[in-house]
Parts: sequence; structure tokens; C-alpha cells
Amino acid sequence: MNWIDVAVLALPALPLLSAALIPLSTGGHPRRAARWSIGFTTFTLLVALALLVQHLRGAQGQSLFVGVQSIGLLLDPLSLAMSVLVAGISLIVHVYSLNYMADEPGYVRFFSLLDLMTATILLMVSAGDLITLLVAWFAVGQLLYFLLGHNTQREVTGRYAFWTFITYRLGDLPLVGAALLLVKAYGAWDLPTLFARVAADPHLQLGGVAVVPVAALLVALAAFARSAQFPLHIWLPYTMDGPTPVSALMHAGIVNAGGFLFNRFAPLLIHAPDVLHLAFVVGLVTALLGSALMLTQNDIKKSLGYSTMGQMGFMIMECGLGAFSLAVYHLIAHGLFKATLFLGSGNVIGDTRRDDGVPADDIYTFVVERRPLRAVKVPWLLAATITVLVPAVVLGLSHWLVAADFFHKQGAIVLLFFGWVTGAQVFFSIHKLPSENPWRSLTLIFLSFLIVVVGYTLIAHAFETFLYPDPVLRDATYAAAGINLLAFDLMIIFFTLVLVGAWLVTFYAQSLDLEGRQGTLWNAIYLNLYALFSREFYISDIYTQMSSATVAASKRVNVWLRWV
Repeated sequence: MNWIDVAVLALPALPLLSAALIPLSTGGHPRRAARWSIGFTTFTLLVALALLVQHLRGAQGQSLFVGVQSIGLLLDPLSLAMSVLVAGISLIVHVYSLNYMADEPGYVRFFSLLDLMTATILLMVSAGDLITLLVAWFAVGQLLYFLLGHNTQREVTGRYAFWTFITYRLGDLPLVGAALLLVKAYGAWDLPTLFARVAADPHLQLGGVAVVPVAALLVALAAFARSAQFPLHIWLPYTMDGPTPVSALMHAGIVNAGGFLFNRFAPLLIHAPDVLHLAFVVGLVTALLGSALMLTQNDIKKSLGYSTMGQMGFMIMECGLGAFSLAVYHLIAHGLFKATLFLGSGNVIGDTRRDDGVPADDIYTFVVERRPLRAVKVPWLLAATITVLVPAVVLGLSHWLVAADFFHKQGAIVLLFFGWVTGAQVFFSIHKLPSENPWRSLTLIFLSFLIVVVGYTLIAHAFETFLYPDPVLRDATYAAAGINLLAFDLMIIFFTLVLVGAWLVTFYAQSLDLEGRQGTLWNAIYLNLYALFSREFYISDIYTQMSSATVAASKRVNVWLRWV
């Protein structure tokens, strides 16, 4: 056994050892336990980074299985990337919690649970067999229940933690079913052997039913429940009632575990195109709803929770398009910045309470207090042309220069389509801001957009090569997500025309302020839509009524059967 094998086993073992030792070594000094926990987590991150450097220096593309027979851990690009993310965010959360949780009861227990959660997530992302993956997958949900319900003095905390627990248990069942089905059909527990047998015979049937499509659907359902996809999303915004460090830690392989699961089972999912199409639809609906609901919340953590829901929808949608590596890239980038946003939300709330109004930061001062004396507007037709064409040209040229065959993939075209819409929204937002020199603002936004897109394109393509070094598998993921060429072309043309028309109408009608005029039809539609979104489509109310009806019905059954 060389040092790499030892390091792979040490990744989940170090935080597990910390969780076991710190309750026994406090000696009446709880902060000492917290510092020990931070030390173990720092060492864990260093081990993960050492393994990543060794992989980059060695023969990339090779996987290492460390274990006994078919039970063990897997060292591959996916597990390395996830391990560095998990250990890094966990260290940030540990350091933040040192003072943040100082006055809370159960201080040492909280750090012990943090260590247990870190160990379990590291075990999950590096699992090399189905048994280890199932155990870790289940344990993550169980530990999250304890962390969210850490403050036992508040009844509402326990209720929302239970919502998460029930949703996760529902999501566990499909993954268990997929594992049993695959083992029964292919006779292998370890993932490398299992995927090799699936590739050799992807059309295997049991009892006249194709195994791979059913197993892939079950895997997708498990990912949907774990990553808060519609309609199983209602638990996520309400977990924000738990400790803020837990909300941040959830972005280290917990709520975004759905993207990891899709990538781990990518060799299976490329043989189930219908499941990828379902993932695209579910992810798209979740992304749109989450992004819209985020804008109507008056609680900062709940707003961030719905933002996470929207981003998880985009992540699943990317998997549905065959862009598996982009989903992991999205997972890592979103996990890092959203975790820090949650950790900084308390400061924003504190500043708001002290100032009793909008914090007078630089952006507020620039937008509100420094309104130009004489606003100059770019002609609406020219502004609409810039908004529509500039993002499309920048996105298209940047990807064409990096990979000329990028446009041969349908999933890539759809991703560029969403990038174009996002870029157009940026230019439109700048156009709406009053300015004495609008051309200067548009030029600065153009340069910023150019730098972001080019940098993102280079990093995304390099990361795809790192995560999936086999070009055959990379092409297979996009090919599996493809649809009929004529239907695809018609769909893209239709949505392009709709969006371009919508932009033209928006630019032309912006000055009319239709939604702000009292008594008009547009104003009534606007207010009703706002009420619908602010009440979260009444989904939580519907679930509450369904739960109450179920409990009432069970009570009647108990009385009729004289069980109570």
C-alpha cells in the first residue's frame, strides 16, 4: 500500500476521527474542541489537494480503486474535484462557526456533527461501490436532520428539519431500487466493473423489461429529491431556519449532490436518452420557478434558498443536455460563492437593523443618490439590436475559437441559447439605468462581459477535458441527449423569434410603464402574479392541507379499527 492509497482512505477517516475525539478531549474547554476540529479539517483539505496535484502531475484519466474485493473507494477526477470542494467549504464553515456558535448550547456537539457530515460527504463522493454509496447517501440525510434541528428549543426548527428528512428518505428509495436492479442484472457491486458490463450489454432485460432505462430513471428521481427539483423543492427554502453555517455547508455536496449523482452514473445515463430529456424538462422548470420565487421573498436567507433551487435546476438541466462536466463546474462555482453568501447574510441583516433602511453601500449610492441631472437614452431600436446581437456574437466566437466542433452538439447550442438570454438581460439592465453617458456604460459592460465569457469558456473546456479525458465518452454524453434534428431546429428558431420579439416589445413599451399605472389590465396582472409568486404558488399550503387530511384520515381509521 503506497501513500496514495493511504491518502485516499484518510480523506473520510480524518474528519471521522475528529468527530470521535473532540467530545472526549475538551476537558471543560469547548473552544479547544473547535480548534482541534479545525485542525483536522485543514489536514483533510491538504490531503485532498495533495491527491489532486499528484493526479495532475501523473497519468490523467486513470482511476484508482482502493479497497477489499468489491468494497472500497474510487480515486478519479470526479471524486478529486468534489473532495477538494467539500473539504474547502467545510474548513470555511468550521472557522466561521468558531465564534458564530460560541453562545449556542451544544457547541462541541455541533462541531462533532460538522465533522461527521464532512466525513460522510467525502465517503459519498469517493465511494467505489454501491453499498458504500448507499450508506453514505442515507447518512448525509440523517446527519442533516440533526444539524438543521440543532437548536432543540425552537419547535419550528424541528418541523422544517423533519420536512427535509422525509423528502430525503423518499429520495433514498429510488437509489436503493436502482442499486438492487443493477446488481441483479449485472452481478457487480463495484462501480468500475458495473459500468464496464453496462457498456458491454446496455440492452439487458429482466422479465422482459430493459434494465438500464429503469435504473437510470430511478437514479434521476433520487437526484431530483436530493437537489430540490420541482415539485420536491419545498423543503429547501425552509431549511434556512437552521444555523447559518449549516446552510453554507449544504452547498458542499448535500443539496448539489444530484449533479454529482448524474456524473457518477454518466456511463449508465448515456444509454437512457429519455431520462436525460426528462432531466432537462424538470431542471428547466425548477430553474425558472426558483429564479422567479427568489425575487419576491422578503427574507434574505429564504431568497438565497430559492436562488439555490434555481441554480440546482440549471445544474440538472445541464446534465439533461449532456453537459455533465459543465454541471460539476457549475456545482463547484455555485457551491463556493453561495456558501460565502450565506455566511455573510447575517452581516447584511445586522447592517439593515442598525441603519433602519437600505444599507448605504457603494452600489446604493451610485444608483440612487447619484442620479444624473440629464439622463441620455440610446435609441430603443439601436439598444435592442446591441442587446440581442452582441451577446450572441461574443458567446459564439469564444466557443468556436476553443472548440470548433462545439456547435455540432445540440446540448451546447441550448446552453449558448441560455447564455445569450443572460447576456441580453445584462445589457438591457444597463440600458434601463439613467446615465449621462450611456455609451460609456455599455462599453464597460461589453468589456466585462467579454472577459467573463472568454475566461469561462477556456476554464469550462479545460475542466471538461480534466473530468472526462475520454473523448468518446464526452461525445456520447451530448449524443445521448440529442433529439430529432428537424424538431430541434424548429424549436430553436421558434424560441429565438419569441425572445427577440419580446425584447423589441419590452424596449418599445418600457417608457409606457404599463404595470405601474393603477386600474389598468397590465397592473392587475402584475399584482396578481406578484401575489402568486410571493406566496410560492401556494405549494407549501397545499402540502400542509394534504398532511392534515392524511393525519385526520389515519385517526378515523384508527378509531374504526379500534386501534386506539
